[in-house]
Amino acid sequence: MRFKHLLLLSFALAAFTVSAQTKKKKTVSTIAPATTATNQLPRPKLVVGIVVDQMRWDYLYRFYDRYQQNGFKRLLNEGFSCDNTQIDYIPTFTAPGHSCIYTGSVPAIHGIAGNDFIIQATGKSMYCTEDTTVKTLGSTSKAGEMSPRNLLTTTVTDELKLATNFRSKVIGIALKDRGGILPAGHTANAAYWFDDKSGNWISSTYYMTDLPEWVKDFNSQKLAENYLKLDWNPLYPVDTYVQTLPDNSKYEGKFAGTDSPTLPVKTSAIYKKTGLGLIRSTPYGNTFTLDLAVAAINGEQLGQHDVPDFLAVSLSSPDYIGHQFGPNSVEIEDAYLRLDRDLASFLTYLDAKVGRGNYTVFLTADHGAAHNTAFLRDHGIPADVWDEGAIRDSLNKFLLAKYKIEKLVLSFANYQVNFNNQVIAYAHVDKEALKKDCIEFMQRQPGVAYAVDMKKAATANIPEELRMRIVNGYNRERSGDIQVILFPAWFTGHGSGDSGPTGTTHGTWNPYDTHIPLVLMGWGIQHGHLNRETHMTDIAPTVAALLHIQAPNGCIGKPIPEVLK
Repeated sequence: MRFKHLLLLSFALAAFTVSAQTKKKKTVSTIAPATTATNQLPRPKLVVGIVVDQMRWDYLYRFYDRYQQNGFKRLLNEGFSCDNTQIDYIPTFTAPGHSCIYTGSVPAIHGIAGNDFIIQATGKSMYCTEDTTVKTLGSTSKAGEMSPRNLLTTTVTDELKLATNFRSKVIGIALKDRGGILPAGHTANAAYWFDDKSGNWISSTYYMTDLPEWVKDFNSQKLAENYLKLDWNPLYPVDTYVQTLPDNSKYEGKFAGTDSPTLPVKTSAIYKKTGLGLIRSTPYGNTFTLDLAVAAINGEQLGQHDVPDFLAVSLSSPDYIGHQFGPNSVEIEDAYLRLDRDLASFLTYLDAKVGRGNYTVFLTADHGAAHNTAFLRDHGIPADVWDEGAIRDSLNKFLLAKYKIEKLVLSFANYQVNFNNQVIAYAHVDKEALKKDCIEFMQRQPGVAYAVDMKKAATANIPEELRMRIVNGYNRERSGDIQVILFPAWFTGHGSGDSGPTGTTHGTWNPYDTHIPLVLMGWGIQHGHLNRETHMTDIAPTVAALLHIQAPNGCIGKPIPEVLK
């Protein structure tokens, strides 16, 4: 709510700024911001990275006709769009995606092999940002026991801190802890994420000993509750959402306590039973996150220093909404139309606060999403759900008969066969023979295109693109021994409804998961678009080139020269 009030002032200031720039168009350069020192290195005052969690590339254009002029359309019409940006690895999940964007690296090097991964030496499951050595700030819950320590490389945000002798300020913000922590890097001033229990934005003692006053003031407004009291009503009449299925389709998941997956959603009643975490699964989660972004810019005076600052924002709600409703739902279309308006307001605020032409913004995604499998089958397209639990049990039964050892396979986490390596070592099992038996078994299972020995992936008889993604995704300490490649439109992790699987998920090598948007706009950015293939790993080195700083220390990407002035 506070964000919207601030925008009244922002619009007025933006109008004045645009008018002034128009009058001075022939004499004032927009390539470099105004500086007080004539010999100061020209750089943007502020870089804002925006990651839209689970944004398929085609959403840029699928809902284009109903986008406003100053949101997604402004980014496309004023900025530079790399229309063929691909993820370089598998599995395609949130934590590896955010890590790759900001490190220019891949799980093989940066170590974030999944949202969760198994430490192969011990068999212990590790959450990507868990850190029991730190404490929560802002709540009594354990949701703040997080840090970036599991990330093995620097980020472009770390490199900015190093390049400016730590004078630059770096802040990370996301509803998901991993979406705020990993982009902000090891040396950030702070990262903030949402705590369902308290309804507060929280952090950890990794960054500080107490929350800043501006964060405490923000939390005191109880905005999560205020937004949920508004209910989720469609922006337009539901029957005008022509890019998606009719509401109440069998492919959508319902909110708890509701009769149907339809708009409007009475969030004002639901949250009283389920808690404030409900805001994650509504478009208000994006608005709420950008509210905090505005508060951070004001509270930390980002963009007002002699060196560039960096704000890393991840918008998590599209992922929650997508998992529940799927990409062909009215809810997804409405969520992106609302996000478009939120982005327009945020960009207008940046114009007023930092100055149009004084900041650089980029928008991308951590991964995409598949179509619902039942929806595809109903339209004659091959697709199905892969029952990893049943296949794991069958595999363990098969291995028990041969090796006389129970549960040699711990899990299929991240579409990989994760062995019980402690038991294998104790029993002196021939690991190569075991892998060979597992691969032969897996390749007989429905939906499995390939099962590949991770250590031999570079020479496997599979398409080159798959070899590259397997090699890049394999971290020997945190990844399983065998990568399972499913047929297109096969995946695991669906929700379940009365008429079959609901919603959708992601994690595979296919274009619906690996083709992501990448649009840059502002200081130092050309206007245009590019159809040649670029990579998620290219984002960090491109931003580093813009800032004239070193690329992250595990970076394997390259700058995209067409983007930069």
